[in-house]
Amino acid sequence: MAHEVGKLVMIGFDGTESTPELRSFIKEEGIGGIILFRRNIVSQAQTKRLVERLKDEVDGDLLIAIDQEGGRVQRLPDSFGIFPSMKEVAAMAVERGDPGAAYEAGERIAHALRPIGVGWDFAPVLDVSTNPFNPIIGDRAFSEDPDFVGELAVQFMKGLMEGEIVACGKHFPGHGDTDIDSHMELPTLPHTRKRFDVCEFKPFRTAIKAGIPSIMTGHLMAPHLDPDLPASISPKITTDILRGEMGFKGVVVTDDLIMAGVSEQMPVSEAAVASIGAGADMIIVSRDPAKQRECLDALKKASDNGTLPPDRLSKSRTRLEKMNSL
Repeated sequence: MAHEVGKLVMIGFDGTESTPELRSFIKEEGIGGIILFRRNIVSQAQTKRLVERLKDEVDGDLLIAIDQEGGRVQRLPDSFGIFPSMKEVAAMAVERGDPGAAYEAGERIAHALRPIGVGWDFAPVLDVSTNPFNPIIGDRAFSEDPDFVGELAVQFMKGLMEGEIVACGKHFPGHGDTDIDSHMELPTLPHTRKRFDVCEFKPFRTAIKAGIPSIMTGHLMAPHLDPDLPASISPKITTDILRGEMGFKGVVVTDDLIMAGVSEQMPVSEAAVASIGAGADMIIVSRDPAKQRECLDALKKASDNGTLPPDRLSKSRTRLEKMNSL
């Protein structure tokens, strides 16, 4: 019988087919989500078949997600279409004098994802592009103006969601001013709380007010918010600020725990427990079945020994179920 913590885990895998081993792993562990990458996608027909086979294994109760932003972060092959980066979307909005350009960008992505069975897109990017030397965000962000970022992100979100795709704002508390790629090492944002309030937090507050259903936390240090822990495993940032102060009631998902920004700080299994303990509802482990199993085992142990109390896990499962019904 699958352990209930499996619902809080999203995994990635290699290949373009649903293997018996993968299906067995999903079913036995009660895995809650699958994230697709370019390595999994060849064509619309192949991806639709892949997703249907995976969902059949768990009676359809499986979240299928993707990082499809447009521009540099495009998991769909070019045969699905060419999608502009968020910076290019913002330029179109300025040229037209119409933020509806962002709505149309989200709508186009939704129309590409819905037919293949993907229901959750890790977009829009809510980071504010204040650092021209940022190696990982850059043109993935709409603008250096936090108000404009919020305005366009809400339009993009509406385009996705009216196309029946769940939107996800990222990377809380804000990755736009870092000078290090969190895939490679842990960045630090030395900003004061006042700076976060007038810049980085603004688009998140706007998106939350507009009803965004999910937010992704980033792997970065913000010492003036929490001097001890990265954002993705920080109760002060995830629970106290995002949920408490900002009133976010939706799903919190971590960025990939395989990324060096967190995996070099602690074993991935420890990060999995710390993330859920901090207030996340779902963790992502994008590859390596051995590490995925280690995370599941650590979460089971934490659940069984009370480190992660039953009511804490129940709240996450309820939020995920509510989002899955959108």
